[in-house]
Amino acid sequence: MQPFSNQEIAELKSRVDQIHQLLASRGEEAPATLMDPVREPRDEGAVPPRLLDQLSFSIEVRRIRRTHFGGVEISGPVWDMLLDLMLAAANGRVLGASDLATGAGVPLSSGLRMIASLERRGLVERAIDERDRRRTLVRLTATGTERMAAYFDKIGAARQQRQTLAA
Repeated sequence: MQPFSNQEIAELKSRVDQIHQLLASRGEEAPATLMDPVREPRDEGAVPPRLLDQLSFSIEVRRIRRTHFGGVEISGPVWDMLLDLMLAAANGRVLGASDLATGAGVPLSSGLRMIASLERRGLVERAIDERDRRRTLVRLTATGTERMAAYFDKIGAARQQRQTLAA
């Protein structure tokens, strides 16, 4: 039996989260077996409030990303690629497809499929490197740059709102 890939696990987790959200929006609580399969007594003092806040914010960030980009594909190695491309663009650099795959920790063949998916979504574009025609360069499109910037604006607003509520 072949194990699930990280991307498949992320997609399954995202689908479970969507089911939870759907049930919550209907005013129903998800069955305990889906939300918390093993209920153990909690010691309220065992988890520091700061850690709980960080966990909560991490979940909020993941949900904002999913709704902002409209799909479960923007997670794991694909998300790492977008972050690398955004950082490279900010520093005036261009990355090759192999650089992105290596940075995301995936084989080149998987990286190329992920890049093709991002290209179909209009977030990245590929071009042949004129200095080394064997190399494919990948850049964020104007749309990709705008989407990433808007996403980080949303995260900043969510962080600011949390800080305001905590004060």
